[in-house]
Amino acid sequence: MTHMIATFFYIGHLRPAPGTWGSLAALPVGWGLYMLGGVPLFLIATVVVFALGWWATGIETAGKADHDPSEIVIDEVAGQWIALAPTLIGAAHAGADVLALWPGWVTAFAAFRLFDIWKPGLIGWADRRGDALGVMLDDVIAGLFAAVVVVIGAGISH
Repeated sequence: MTHMIATFFYIGHLRPAPGTWGSLAALPVGWGLYMLGGVPLFLIATVVVFALGWWATGIETAGKADHDPSEIVIDEVAGQWIALAPTLIGAAHAGADVLALWPGWVTAFAAFRLFDIWKPGLIGWADRRGDALGVMLDDVIAGLFAAVVVVIGAGISH
């Protein structure tokens, strides 16, 4: 079960670029959660995914030299959802169709992938921790950075 969680239902085994596949897979699942329960369910699910991901990653990497194997993508799911949150919150606030805000979706995806790959500042620090929390935390911080980019983009375009 921990492997299924850590790989986000085995999406992490797709090649090449499993992190990108994990981020892409997070988008329709996030949309589904939003459609089922709005922003509250989406935000609760984000916290739950972080907690489950931390737990599953700890078990999957225990005693292994590689603290962040590429097939573990649950961290990308949590980070991608954080990046997407401003778009979903904005749609709910405006009473808009969430898919009509597609530029926010594209920006959230692109900015998150950029920060996750580049790992500037705090993101790199978290990645270098070498433990399960670091695996999750670098993507959470990348998601926060990307969320700021989404908000700035929305402010400029609106």
